[in-house]
Amino acid sequence: HLQFAIVVALPQQLEIGCCLLIVVALPPQLQIADVPSPNIIHFLAHISWSAHLEILSACNTHHERLFYLVLAQKERLTYRELGRQITAGVYERTLSGNQKLSSKLKDAHPNIINVLKDKYMVDYLQLPVYHNETDIQKGLLTKMKHFILDLGRDFLFVDQEYRVQVGMSDFFIDLLFYHRILRCFVALELKATKFKPEYLGKLEFYLEALDKDVKHRDENPSIGILLCKSTDDEVVEYALSRSVSPTMIAKYQQELIPKEVLRTYLKEIE
Repeated sequence: HLQFAIVVALPQQLEIGCCLLIVVALPPQLQIADVPSPNIIHFLAHISWSAHLEILSACNTHHERLFYLVLAQKERLTYRELGRQITAGVYERTLSGNQKLSSKLKDAHPNIINVLKDKYMVDYLQLPVYHNETDIQKGLLTKMKHFILDLGRDFLFVDQEYRVQVGMSDFFIDLLFYHRILRCFVALELKATKFKPEYLGKLEFYLEALDKDVKHRDENPSIGILLCKSTDDEVVEYALSRSVSPTMIAKYQQELIPKEVLRTYLKEIE
């Protein structure tokens, strides 16, 4: 029989919600210490037995098991959705870090690194080799359930081509979301090309328009995500170093990277 014990804290970049502890499989002779049993039972009872088996069979480390246990419970994942997240290497992508955030964004939301990712899998869009922003937008709208699964269920989709009016001109945000926990709008701009510093100016303009004309007084400043085909880390660092808006740069990946490759990369950067 398997027993579970909560024993160590997770690294900061793997924290999900309020759970900072690790669940591990233990031999029967070991006891659960310092944690009331009902709390553990209550937590584990929210996850199906098939999900437990999937996590135990597919994950290599205790930290990885906990990560998916908490993710499954927090995001209310079905067995298939959980399998998709494990196959997509969400744990490895999260652990590899998220440094493409402006200082303004980190100051406004200290725990934002655990909410947003700098890599999003869009293999389900089946984009052609040569595609544009319209192709990405249409694909995401068609597969919005898949995209929300990667974003997180606290993201609520508001609209596509959301119109903001400044002066006598109309401007349109590719995709607009609202985050329930952060209590702010999240503007998502799509770029089917490599990141360029000039892309930030347009996004920051949209955030200013949202904050001045759309958000309520009791809501937090809007966040901007620039989703590009690829990024150059040094260019991103320079561009964000002077950014005065809560923005981040992310890239979309069209093919699943084998977990073995991701694990090898993590070992190299440790």
